[in-house]
Amino acid sequence: MVRAAERMADEAGGARAHDFRPLFADVADRIAGADLAVCHLESPLTDDLSALSGYPRFNGPAGLADDLVDLGYDACSTASNHSLDNGWLGVLATLAALDAAGLAQSGMAASEEAAVEPLLLDAAGITVGLVSATFGTNGLPRPEATPWIVTDLDVDELLEHARRARAAGAEFVVLALHWGVEYLSTPTATQRDQAESLLADPDVDLIVGHHAHVVQPVGRVGEEFVAYGLGNFLSNQSASCCAVGAQDGVIVEVVLEELQGGAGDGTPEGESRVVARQVVATPTRVDRADDHRVVDVAAAVEAAVDAGEDPDADLVASWFRTAERILAEELPAEVLEVRMGRD
Repeated sequence: MVRAAERMADEAGGARAHDFRPLFADVADRIAGADLAVCHLESPLTDDLSALSGYPRFNGPAGLADDLVDLGYDACSTASNHSLDNGWLGVLATLAALDAAGLAQSGMAASEEAAVEPLLLDAAGITVGLVSATFGTNGLPRPEATPWIVTDLDVDELLEHARRARAAGAEFVVLALHWGVEYLSTPTATQRDQAESLLADPDVDLIVGHHAHVVQPVGRVGEEFVAYGLGNFLSNQSASCCAVGAQDGVIVEVVLEELQGGAGDGTPEGESRVVARQVVATPTRVDRADDHRVVDVAAAVEAAVDAGEDPDADLVASWFRTAERILAEELPAEVLEVRMGRD
C-alpha cells in the first residue's frame, strides 16, 4: 500500500510523500456526503517518515490526517489497542498531526483536562457528542503519571463521559468502542453486557464498535442501535493471514430524527430529543490486488452486471457474507438496510 501511494505521489510531481486519497475514490462521495463523517484511526501517526512501521507496533504517516480531511471526515475515534504502540510521544505526535490537519478526535489526550473535555460535533444542526475508548493497549501500560492519555473502556467511566457531553450540549451521544475478540464475527458476552449497561443509560444513544477486523451484527438495546463491529476499512489483512472476511468492511450511516414533545412518542410536552431512526450499511472490501483500493461492493457488482459482465466472485461472496453478518440480529427491514447497489 505504501509503495503504491508513493508511486502516485511521484507521478503527481512529488508534492506529497504519501497520498491515500485515491484508495478511497470509490467511497469518497459517500464520505463527503454525510452530515457528519467519523472514522476510526487505529495507527498512531508521525511526521518522521523514517520511523514508519507496521505490525506489531504501528506508525503511520502524518499526511494521512490531511487526506482524511480532504475526503470529508470531520473526526476520528483514536482509542485502540495500538494507541500506545509508540508510547507517550507517539500519542503526542498523533494528536499534533490531527490538530494540524484540523481533524477532531476522541480517545487520546495530551492533558488531564483534555481527557475529560467533551468532543461536540455538528450534524446538520444536531449536536453530537463522541466518546472513544478501548479495552486495552496490548499490554503496553499507560504511564502512571498520565493514566488518562488513552480512554479506558470502563462502563462507569464511559457513563461519566456521556453525562459530561450531555451537560455540554450534546443532543445525541455516540460511544466508539474498541472491544470484542479479533476475527470473531459474533459479539462476545462481554460486548453484549457492556452494550446493555451503556445503552440502558439515557445519556448514551448509539454504540459503534471495532477491533474484531471482521464484520459483526447491528443490533438494538431497547430502541437504540449498537453496531458491534465494522470490520476492516483500509488494511492489509486477508484470509491468508487472519480470517475469511478480513478484507470486508462496512460504512454505517445512521439516520437521526429530532422528535418534538407532545407527539405521542413519550417525549414530554415542550421538550425535544434526538433518536436514531435507521441504520444503512454499505458493504466494502479492500482490493489488495489494486493498490488496496476500498471498493463499494454492491456498486461494483451492479456496474459489472450493467456492463454485461460477470461480477467478480470475491465481491459477490463478500457482499453476501457482510449482509449475513450485519443482519444476524434480525432487526426489522425498516430500521436496518444493507445496500444492494448504487444509490
